[in-house]
Amino acid sequence: MSSIGSNSRGMNYWLFKTEPSGYSWNDLKAEKNKITEWDGVRNYQARNFMRSMQKGDLVFFYHSVVKPQVICGICEVVKEAYPDTTQFDPDSKYFDIKSPAEEPRWSMVDIQWKRDFTPPISREELKTLPDLQDMVLMQKGSRLSIQPVTPSQWKTVEKLRP
Repeated sequence: MSSIGSNSRGMNYWLFKTEPSGYSWNDLKAEKNKITEWDGVRNYQARNFMRSMQKGDLVFFYHSVVKPQVICGICEVVKEAYPDTTQFDPDSKYFDIKSPAEEPRWSMVDIQWKRDFTPPISREELKTLPDLQDMVLMQKGSRLSIQPVTPSQWKTVEKLRP
């Protein structure tokens, strides 16, 4: 894959945004085996990023729509993209009546907790680093819930909480 999040080993790096009132870092850590399905993504570009993910890709888990907005820690993709079951559930807020079962429109991946950042890394802290000015998260108006992270950006962030 030749996305902006890939490195020479073929591993990709990502940032997943979530509102902690909907699903939080602590919710993930409370799951059995600290694994969850990342469902409910209803943006085509974010969906396409998920479809390109490979087992072993690493993910920053980001709390948005809170103050401060923070990267809580690192997760790993443990199951590659498969049909998002919520698109077929009429009781789900993510139900999509136009998504055919034989060719599902929406996908999800499974992620697993790897480690905490203690303390979490705030967006304000990230803004102070020149190496991160081109990071998708730092771009004005960037609202994608799944974003690629370059290998150099990944290293810069990870060095903040070794």
